[in-house]
Amino acid sequence: MVTAQSGRAVPGAPAAVSRRRLRRRALLAVVRVVVVTGTMVALYVSAPIDQRPVGSIAVRLILGMVLLVVVLAWQIWSVRRSPHPMLRGLEVVAVSAPLLILGFAAAYFAAAHSDAGSFTQGLTRLDAAYFSVTVLSTVGFGDIAPVSQLTRSIVMSQMLLDLIFVGLVLRVLMQAVRQRRDALREGDAPGELDAEG
Repeated sequence: MVTAQSGRAVPGAPAAVSRRRLRRRALLAVVRVVVVTGTMVALYVSAPIDQRPVGSIAVRLILGMVLLVVVLAWQIWSVRRSPHPMLRGLEVVAVSAPLLILGFAAAYFAAAHSDAGSFTQGLTRLDAAYFSVTVLSTVGFGDIAPVSQLTRSIVMSQMLLDLIFVGLVLRVLMQAVRQRRDALREGDAPGELDAEG
């Protein structure tokens, strides 16, 4: 790199610029994750989830799953175009997991308020999020359990979607990261700077 002031080459300058650019992209990724996750939490906390009839819970859950699939597909596509695929892949996982957890937490909360006998105890929004995390992590403390057919169906749906998320989506995501890194190494990647993040 040649400086404008001295006209001489500065050794190591391109590497320093590259490291600075990578740090800036990492910071932007963290900011995006915090903003998106914060927005999802704010919507979960403030949405009038408990004012919906039982029949709409299943419809909204299906729409939420479709939204999750669309978001994941778009995110995987963005990883394949990113000049920093590993960073972008981590960002995808960091945004997708809360979306999955909060989507099911909203369904649990709505079901618990539609029918008081849906779970072994009444659920607050925090209880519903806690239960969703225990299902995702397969911990299963047993303090909250689904009782009604509807809530058992929702829990089974989350279990299956969690398996798909952990197994298939992470595999596809890692494959996209690997393919993009290989393309960048070979120099076949179109426009390294055309996709931010």
